[in-house]
Amino acid sequence: MSEELVDQTHALTVFELVAREVPRTHLEELLRQAQSAAMPAPAFAALERAVHLGLAIGEATEQRRRREAAMAALIDAAREINSIQDPEYLLSVVTSRARRLLGCDVSYVSLPRPEGGSYVHASDGETTMFNVGLEIEEGHGLGEVAQGEGGPLWTADYLGDTAFPRSDRVDEVVRAEGLRAILAVPMRHSGKTVGALYAADRKIRHFTPDEIGLMRSLADLAGTALDRTRLMEHVQTDLADVGARRARELAISSRSRFLSEARGKLAGMVLDGCDLRDVATVAGDVLNGSVAVHDAAGCLIVGVGAPQDVDAAVTAKASLDALAMRAPIALGPTLWAAPVIAGAEDLGALITRTQRPLSDEEAKFLHFAGQAVALVLLLQRSTAVAAGPVRDELFDNLLADSNRSVRHLAEQARRVGIDPKRPHSLLVIRVEGSEQGRAVVWASSYAHRRSGLKTVRNGCILLLLPGENPSAIAQSVHHELSPLLAQPVSVGAAGPTRDLAAIREVYREAQRCLDALIAIDGQGSAAATEDLGFLGVLLSDDHDVDRYINSTLGAVLDYDNERDTELVRTLDAYFSSHASPTRAAGVLHVHANTVSRRLERLTELLGPKWQEPSDALEIQLALRLLRTRQVLRHRHGPGRRDQADRRDT
Repeated sequence: MSEELVDQTHALTVFELVAREVPRTHLEELLRQAQSAAMPAPAFAALERAVHLGLAIGEATEQRRRREAAMAALIDAAREINSIQDPEYLLSVVTSRARRLLGCDVSYVSLPRPEGGSYVHASDGETTMFNVGLEIEEGHGLGEVAQGEGGPLWTADYLGDTAFPRSDRVDEVVRAEGLRAILAVPMRHSGKTVGALYAADRKIRHFTPDEIGLMRSLADLAGTALDRTRLMEHVQTDLADVGARRARELAISSRSRFLSEARGKLAGMVLDGCDLRDVATVAGDVLNGSVAVHDAAGCLIVGVGAPQDVDAAVTAKASLDALAMRAPIALGPTLWAAPVIAGAEDLGALITRTQRPLSDEEAKFLHFAGQAVALVLLLQRSTAVAAGPVRDELFDNLLADSNRSVRHLAEQARRVGIDPKRPHSLLVIRVEGSEQGRAVVWASSYAHRRSGLKTVRNGCILLLLPGENPSAIAQSVHHELSPLLAQPVSVGAAGPTRDLAAIREVYREAQRCLDALIAIDGQGSAAATEDLGFLGVLLSDDHDVDRYINSTLGAVLDYDNERDTELVRTLDAYFSSHASPTRAAGVLHVHANTVSRRLERLTELLGPKWQEPSDALEIQLALRLLRTRQVLRHRHGPGRRDQADRRDT
């Protein structure tokens, strides 16, 4: 066989092995076998040349395959990256793809900070708590330098490389993670750097141009996608804001139409002659809350909805503040007060508690509701003035010494809306100065609102009002009328009575109460006979001693009766002994400590001021009347007040 044929045979053998893609070791083994067989030098040289060519061909083929695989992985990464809409998820995918593309241990992304420098935003492959959020000083670290130069930058051994500015914080993290080789590539879009993509290994590694090119391509894809997702996020946020704003505008527009219709409905109701409860009900429905109408004194006229735990003093102050502002005011996040005014006259306040704060439009509606309440009150006042002569005639008949039957008076009372079976109290009002005319107009409206009667006699205004507590009624009238007038208002009250025939006597008692109030320098105040203590007993037509005793000592008498104690006897002995507990103990034949404990109990029952001169005088008078009554009843035997006697024991 010729030498040329042998060379061709060896070359074909090598190429056949290369075509079969045998491992590199097979070719190297073929060369060793030829050398061991003492192949002639020319033939061995030809074989060696063929093996080297085969190895080069295999290496080129393998490199091409790696590139094709890398490009396929890059295309797959691009497809996934371009489908992502969330910036946060995008960066997590980019770090994962970078780590797999380069077969490295760790990959991470840093983003620029507004104030300069950057921070680690996402990472993948870390074994320690890789500091996501780690701040990198401007111009320090591999990524900062790469972004500044606008191109990739890598080092085979980061901690041993001094070719770039270092950052102590980054060095600490790199050391904790055990990283050696690091590659940093800027992420750019439209010529602008938007961050940096890193790949890192825990061994010394020299990154190839192909690997650097792959990272650069991935970084460019990531930069473009990051800008796109951020833009989409801004667009979605803007669209959501526009949608929310549009929804709010539609809701406000719808609410405005609803409030406008409600105002029209409320105005129509007032013109049709509705009452205060109707206005309050509509206002409560519209504002979705409870509504209460208070008069100028802060007293509740009508309430709709859940009870309102609003203090009367707070209501009165709110009324004054709202009157001063002539507009609704907020007493709290969900508590509002609207003025009820007619010109300069304060008629009261409309208080509402809602489930949420009121809008400006709703506050305007509340103001309109307050005006509607004021109009209803004025209409009621006009009605009261128009019906005044008939009602005044009834009151005059009740006060007159006439021969009209009680039955006839009761029928007349029912015709004007007065229930003759209800207990009524009578008030005599004296207005100083020249403002009685204004007070009479107010009294007509007040009597109409309270289902009572009004008349004028002997220069005083008389009110007959339903209620069992003349003292409280007198105080309420005084508190409401006084702020309307510049001159003092004095009110005397008596009652109550369920007997129409007794109205005249009750009037006389109320008049005497007023006279006594003025005589003791009480002008500008209000009181009932029961408020005047022992003086009230003298002023009363029936001289009701029992009522005086019970109003003064009732709590002590009840305590003794229920617990079989001797507090009344102790009280009597205490005053008889000149307020000396020791002497009282001697009179009662008990220890002084016992008297002290009883005195403490008396303070609980009578109040802390029972030993002050005025209260002590009333108590001593009541004790004397009690002793006198017991003596008289003992002499005359049991009568029709046996129950009261048992209470005295």
